[in-house]
Amino acid sequence: MSTKPSEGNASAQQTLDILYEMSQLLNTQLDKETLATCVGLIESGVNPDALAVGTIALYSRAQSLMVRYQEVIQELRREGAARAQPSAE
Repeated sequence: MSTKPSEGNASAQQTLDILYEMSQLLNTQLDKETLATCVGLIESGVNPDALAVGTIALYSRAQSLMVRYQEVIQELRREGAARAQPSAE
């Protein structure tokens, strides 16, 4: 006798919740949606090691872009503040 689809969904959700708790303990910085996507990819046959390498590379790139973004924002604020000050003539 097969289980009901809702039981399977509940089991999958419980498994994802446990994996999410583990990822939080390991400080993976993955949200539930990203974790679910990774699990789905692995279940579809993607090599977990390759997925980890790709995920780390994307995360590193995103971090470097965020740092650059913050630098540009600070520079624009300084330029704006300099333009707002009356010139000494």
